[in-house]
Parts: sequence; structure tokens; C-alpha cells
Amino acid sequence: MKRRVFLTRRLHDFALKKLKKKYQIEIHSGKIPIPKSKLRIKIKEVDGLICFPYDKIDKELIDLAKNLKVISTYSVGFDHIDTDYAKKNKIFVGYTPEVLTNATADLAFSLIIDVLRRVSEGDRIIRAGKWTEIYGAYDYVGLDLQHKTLGILGLGRIGSTLAKRARAFDMKIVYHNRMPISKTKEKLLGVNYVSFDKLILQSDIISIHVPHTNETDQLFNKKVFKKMKKSAFLINTARGKIINEKDLVIALKKKMIAGAALDVFQIEPINKNHPLTRIQNVVLAPHIGSSTKETREKMAEITIKNLEHGIRGKRPIYSVGY
Repeated sequence: MKRRVFLTRRLHDFALKKLKKKYQIEIHSGKIPIPKSKLRIKIKEVDGLICFPYDKIDKELIDLAKNLKVISTYSVGFDHIDTDYAKKNKIFVGYTPEVLTNATADLAFSLIIDVLRRVSEGDRIIRAGKWTEIYGAYDYVGLDLQHKTLGILGLGRIGSTLAKRARAFDMKIVYHNRMPISKTKEKLLGVNYVSFDKLILQSDIISIHVPHTNETDQLFNKKVFKKMKKSAFLINTARGKIINEKDLVIALKKKMIAGAALDVFQIEPINKNHPLTRIQNVVLAPHIGSSTKETREKMAEITIKNLEHGIRGKRPIYSVGY
């Protein structure tokens, strides 16, 4: 008898075809994210679960999963899964790092260019019929990227790739990690280590590339915004909860900082009436950091490979907690 696998959302056709050859699969096709009431029922019955970053897999669900051998999440983040409790219950957790490095770094850099050169703002002006005359010498000016200081919070795979992009634009790059990287790697990337306080004081642009944890929850708040340069921009392609959005709105309205570009939010999808949607010096993207055709297909491949390994009692290719 085939092992049973449940997907909280549809994957690519090629991935489903592979899964169907080996497993009895069921795909949720209703409201996204899947209602927890339905997931409670389905998780009792399956050997493998494929989930997405907005599906909260907590202790309650794990306790119901008597046959579950692996949770394979279609994401690089795994803060939506209680990984410690899964491990305690001998359930593997697989995720999809590395393959989305370039896509996310590219998006972060595109957001930097967009918000400094006011591209999306100009698009809104044209669509609203407000571009009524050719701009003069002082009208509608943006900022150069050259020689600006880019502060990267979290110099992992994505942060390091962003640094390479920034060097091509002659930017000065500082970074903060829990631990500095080697001097050899610093020289190779053209970066300098600074404390968090110096990062927020010195940077013209701060790009966030750390996971959401207890330590990073609401890390960017009123206290931090007050320390940042009034001319500084904040970029976030990591996790929405790292920023206190209410404090960010206040900081932008009071011109404590110059602007922001965000791909992630505390609650997603963001509501069209959210205060951030009414602020001009903000660029908003609908959580598309990994959203390229090539990257998403690679993520699907890894997701099903992680699942296959876990169901066989083997550690997933990319495993959390083991």
C-alpha cells in the first residue's frame, strides 16, 4: 500500500507527477492558507506533509500526527514549524535553502534601486495622471547608489550575494552578524564588520537578512529608527515580524528615516488599507523574494526530495534539527 502524503497547496505539475508515482497524495484546493480545522483532520492520516511558510505547524498538530514521518516545507524559512517538538517526536523537517539565494538577493537589490531612484513612485504618478509637465532641475530627484554605505544585517548566503551586487555599484559595505566572518572572506566580499549600533548609525541603506527569532522579533522599532540617519532607507526581504510596522509608519511619517522597501509583512497578504500603502516613500512587494520560474522549480524539486528521504526514514537533503 502506498504511503499517504498531504499537500497544503498545489506544487508544479512535474513535482506532482513524481509524487503520484510513489505515494497516495491529496492536495488542498480550498482557501489559502488551509484552515487549521482541516489540517487537524488530514495530519492524522498521513506519512508525509508538504506545507508552505504560512502554514503554522505547532505542537497541537504534531501531537495529532501519529503516522507522520516528515514535514517538508516549500520555503527557506522554518519558523512556522515547531522544529524542536517535531524532532522530539522523531519527525524530520526539510526546507529549501541555497536555491533561492540569487533570486532573493536580486530582489533586495532591485528594491534598493527602486526606492532610491523612486521608480515605483513615478509609476504611480503616471498612472494617476499627475505627470503634467516635464520635471525641472530640482523636481522629482532620487539618489545615487555610488558611495552610499550599505549595512547588511546577516551576512549569510543571501547577504553575501547582495554584497557582491553592491560592490558592482561602488557602494561601501558594512555588516553585522552574531560572529564576524573570516578576514579572508571579508576582503573577498569587500565588507567590514561593525556592531549593530554602528550599523544603524552609519548606514545609508540597511538590508535585513536574518531569520525571525525571539532575538530579532520587532528588532527594528522606534528606538532603532531614532538612531538611524534621517536620510536612511530600510529594506526587508527576510521576515515581516522583524520590523515593528506601527513604529515604521510613525518613523516614515515623521521623517525619522527617508524611506523603506518591503517584501514581507507582519500579516500577509497586507491589507490594501494598511497605513504603509498610503505612504509615497515606500515600495511594497507581495513576498516575491524567491519568485522566479527557475528558483521556484528548484524549490519544488528539493521539497519532494526532502519528503522522499524523510518517508524512508532518512535525513532530508536539507534538514532542520538533525
